[in-house]
Amino acid sequence: MNPFRIVYMGTGTFAEPALLALLASSESVVGVFTQPEREGVNKRGTTRQTGLGIGTIATQAQIPVFRPENINLPENIAILQSLQPDLFVVAAYGQILSKEVLAIPRIAAINIHASLLPKYRGAAPVAWAILNGETETGVTIIRMSAGLDAGEMLAQEKIAILPHETAGELESRLSQLGVKLTLEVIQKFHEGTVRGIPQDPSQVTKAPKLKKEMGQIDWSRSALSIARSIRGLQPWPTAYTHRLRTGRPPVRIVLTKSEPTEIPVADTPAGTLKAESSPKRLLVACGDFFLEILELQPAGGKRMPASSYLLGYPIQPEDRFGNV
Repeated sequence: MNPFRIVYMGTGTFAEPALLALLASSESVVGVFTQPEREGVNKRGTTRQTGLGIGTIATQAQIPVFRPENINLPENIAILQSLQPDLFVVAAYGQILSKEVLAIPRIAAINIHASLLPKYRGAAPVAWAILNGETETGVTIIRMSAGLDAGEMLAQEKIAILPHETAGELESRLSQLGVKLTLEVIQKFHEGTVRGIPQDPSQVTKAPKLKKEMGQIDWSRSALSIARSIRGLQPWPTAYTHRLRTGRPPVRIVLTKSEPTEIPVADTPAGTLKAESSPKRLLVACGDFFLEILELQPAGGKRMPASSYLLGYPIQPEDRFGNV
């Protein structure tokens, strides 16, 4: 069985395990494409976590690395053609491939997508699955087409979303599932047994790119939906609020762990803070119930349990959480 010539395209930690697995396999990775390195990447709104770095992994393996701003330009198409790939393997690359690019590999271009397609097509499927209260998600390998994440499905497997799992933690687990399915699909290409299943267009849902302003908490929402935001918006853009204090400047606080309670707010205004002493707990009034804050990070400080925060910054009667 002759190895396939593979061009890999990906950015961020979700893409790294599959590249490492391909480099360790009998396949031949002949080139790696990744996004250009940029300063202040979070200011640009990326949700990708940084790990070893796709470029670093490829360089260490002595694989050519390319970082085009636009992979669809003629000069980059020429580079891809010169690599004579059998397959493209794509994972969270961050650029839409044109028809001309998708036509280059001899066999196919496949994409590792972190959702149970056709649900959650788009840039942030992991976050949106948590934000929308899904109890399970998964990975789908698709044969890439001109439509966004619309190609026929070559493999799919689901996993449960754990109750307190953040988007970053879930994405890490999904990346390992992506490795398994990718290697299985490539083996089927070798055997000539790949079978694609069309996606049902009536079941399509979208997972658009996250925006920084989504992190600002509206305390009139339900405690459950706010807890999902705290989980789903990590590692970026993170859920945040401000501690508003009479006669003192507001302090921005990132919320990192929480737990909805069954304590009704009654007539308590949204954002009202309540500190309980035994055990020491920080509760915030939401639109229906109180939300317990388990962990937070005040501006300029480190992540800490809410109990430690209360020791250093006790709640005053007029204090509340809200927006500036």
